Amino acid sequence: MRADAARNKEKVLSAAARLFATKGARNVTMADIAQAADVGRATLYRRYPDVASIATALLDAHEHDLQEQLLRGAPPLGPGADPAARLTAFYAAMVDLLERHHELVLGTEVGQSRLRTGAYGFWRAHVRSLLVVAEVPEADALADSLLAPLAPDVYTYQRKERGLSTKEIVVGLDRLACGVLGR
Repeated sequence: MRADAARNKEKVLSAAARLFATKGARNVTMADIAQAADVGRATLYRRYPDVASIATALLDAHEHDLQEQLLRGAPPLGPGADPAARLTAFYAAMVDLLERHHELVLGTEVGQSRLRTGAYGFWRAHVRSLLVVAEVPEADALADSLLAPLAPDVYTYQRKERGLSTKEIVVGLDRLACGVLGR
């Protein structure tokens, strides 16, 4: 990447992060980002076709860190714990990710686009593998059902509309994990 392109990318991502934090990702336009980053719209659209792609770029680093912990981290999040403990730890880590970055996650997902992201595919493969190890039937159908409570709109509804704490959400998800996988 050319030096000016790298600078512009950083300016765009920094400006978008600030705007998402103050206005909410769903309230930010490409024009807002271009203006805040002090780049032309053509420069912005050359790299990013829409706001969701910018939010995805910002969220990618956070999701990559969690993926690394799932693959190589210490138990119970990483390998070496029983499937129920790993699923509970995964739920807690995802709640933490959603709590810290829910505006970004909301900005990346439009309709069913959430189900087509690489991160969702990774989360689904992880949950499915836990179900297979635990010898739970219908692993394919259950993987999506176990991920459904982590949808950002569900999480935001629980936190803002229902007034649930992150601890209450994690306890509920732990009960779900133990109900499906046993303990």
